[in-house]
Amino acid sequence: MSMVRIGPYTLPNPLILAPMAGVTDRPFRQLCRQLGAGLVVSEMVTSDVRLYNSRKSRLRLIHDGEAEPRSVQIAGGDPAMLAEAAQRNVELGAQIIDINMGCPAKKVCNKAAGSALMKDEALVADILDAVVAAVDVPVTLKIRTGWDREHRNGVTIARIAEQAGIAALSVHGRTRADLYTGTAEYDTIAEIKQAVSIPIFANGDIDSPEKARYVLDHTGADALLIGRAAQGRPWIFREIDNYLRTGQHLPAPTLGEVEQILLGHLSELHGFYGPEMGVRIARKHVGWYLSALPGAQDFRAQFNRLQDMDAQHASICAFFAQCPSDGKEVA
Repeated sequence: MSMVRIGPYTLPNPLILAPMAGVTDRPFRQLCRQLGAGLVVSEMVTSDVRLYNSRKSRLRLIHDGEAEPRSVQIAGGDPAMLAEAAQRNVELGAQIIDINMGCPAKKVCNKAAGSALMKDEALVADILDAVVAAVDVPVTLKIRTGWDREHRNGVTIARIAEQAGIAALSVHGRTRADLYTGTAEYDTIAEIKQAVSIPIFANGDIDSPEKARYVLDHTGADALLIGRAAQGRPWIFREIDNYLRTGQHLPAPTLGEVEQILLGHLSELHGFYGPEMGVRIARKHVGWYLSALPGAQDFRAQFNRLQDMDAQHASICAFFAQCPSDGKEVA
C-alpha cells in the first residue's frame, strides 16, 4: 500500500478513527492509536470561540500527550468564525484542521453547518478559502456524497475543495438525507477519487477487514475512516491493518485481553472526566464492549445504576470472572 500523506505528515497506515461527537474524546483516541489507528480525529468543536470556556469545549480542546499529528474537527457555517476557530485550535495544539461538512445531525444542520452546507456551493468555497488562508497547517474536509440522492454533488464539492487547497477529503458514502440508515454506497466515492488528485478517504459501514479491502479496491481511496465499528471494538484497527498488509486474519482478542483493554479505558475515562462525569460516560462504552457477550443485557441494567468508579471497576471484573473461560475469543 502506498503511504498516505496529509501535508507534511505521513501516516503509518491508511486507517483513521473518524471523529464522533461524544465518543472520540482523548481517552478513546489514545486507545485507538495504541491499537493500530494511523490517525485519530478529535470530536467536533464548535466554530464559536466564545463557547471555548464551557466545560464541554474545554475537555474537547485538550491534547496533552497525544501522538502527532493531532487533527481537530471544527464545525460551523460562517467563514470568518471558522477561520478564527481554526486559528484558536492551532494555538491550542492542532496540527491538522478538519472541517465538518459530513454530519447530518439536526442540531448541526439547522444552523446551516455540517452536511447542510453542501446545498450552498458558493458558501462552501468561501469557508474553505477562509480557513485555508487563516492557518499554516493542513486543512482537511469531511463531506457526504451529496444533499440527497437526487443531488449527489460530492464531485463538485471535491473540485471546489481541491481548488481551495484542501489537503485531503473524507467522503461518507451516504447523502445528508440518508442520515445513518440503509447501506453506504461507494460508487460516488470512486467518482470523486477519479475527479481530483488530492488524497480521498472513504467512510461508511467499514466494519471488517474484508469490507475494508473491498472499499479500498472499489473506490481507489487512499485511506479509510472507521467510526461506529470501533465503538467497543477499538482493536478493529490492528485487525484491518494486519489483513491489508498480509491477507491474514489476526486471532480475535481473548476475553482476558478485552477485560484488560476495557478496564484501562475505564480508568482513563475516570481520570480524564473526573469521578462523576467519568462514571456517566463510561456506561455507554461498557455497553458497546460487552454487547456481544452472553448476559450483557442484564449486566448493563445493573451496571448503569452504579454511581462510583470503584463499583464500576469491581462490577466489570465480576462480570468477566463469570464468563465461560474456555479460552473463548470475542468476535
